[in-house]
Amino acid sequence: MLLEYPTRDRLHQLRLTAMITELNRQTEDPDITTLTFEDRLGLLVDAEWMARSNRPLQRRLHEAHLRLAATPENMDWQAPRELPAATLRALFPSRWVAAHQTVLITGPTGVGKSYILCALGHAACRQNFRVGYFRLTRLFGDATLARAEGGWLRWLQRLARYDLLLLDDWGLESFTVEQSRDLLEILDDRYQMKATAIASQTPLDHWHSLFRDPTVADAILDRVVHQAHRLALQGESMRKVLPNSQ
Repeated sequence: MLLEYPTRDRLHQLRLTAMITELNRQTEDPDITTLTFEDRLGLLVDAEWMARSNRPLQRRLHEAHLRLAATPENMDWQAPRELPAATLRALFPSRWVAAHQTVLITGPTGVGKSYILCALGHAACRQNFRVGYFRLTRLFGDATLARAEGGWLRWLQRLARYDLLLLDDWGLESFTVEQSRDLLEILDDRYQMKATAIASQTPLDHWHSLFRDPTVADAILDRVVHQAHRLALQGESMRKVLPNSQ
């Protein structure tokens, strides 16, 4: 016991905080004496190893600002929404992110589009990709602020650094001319260079009408629609049953 507090102090100095937590747990465990010294040491080392392995993931998830705590494991595959399960399961390993491809998720409100979008983002974070989640209203607000503060180019460069850009609530209302041009710049930086996923309750064949300039509409849709992975959901709103629906 005389060594207990000096040992903890040295572990703090070495920033081995997970080992301290495990040491405290062992101190409070009445059955710990049944383990050998090597077993107890192994538990300490394992705790620190797991913590250090998880820290980069936690940093990526924090940077991503995902709207929902969605994971592939927590998907509700039984909900009646015509979810193409095989297609979605094939997307979770994130090979499409590495290939700089696009995913388009469409369907009526409440069928879990945002949940799937965030689950794809979480899966990509696990594969060491940088992810950024934005609702379109927030994205355009940030664009306006960046332009007003003279940081437009830096803001575009920051977006371009995301391996996967998640755009939610696409097409809740028609895009203004300025929003359309901003969106074109953002997507042009990503075309065949980085991955993008979009969730929208507007059917895909109505997207062109969301833009006031047909030329800009053609350019944007050319960059996101062709050869994209498509998930078209159907069904009643899951929020009628579960407030935090998937």
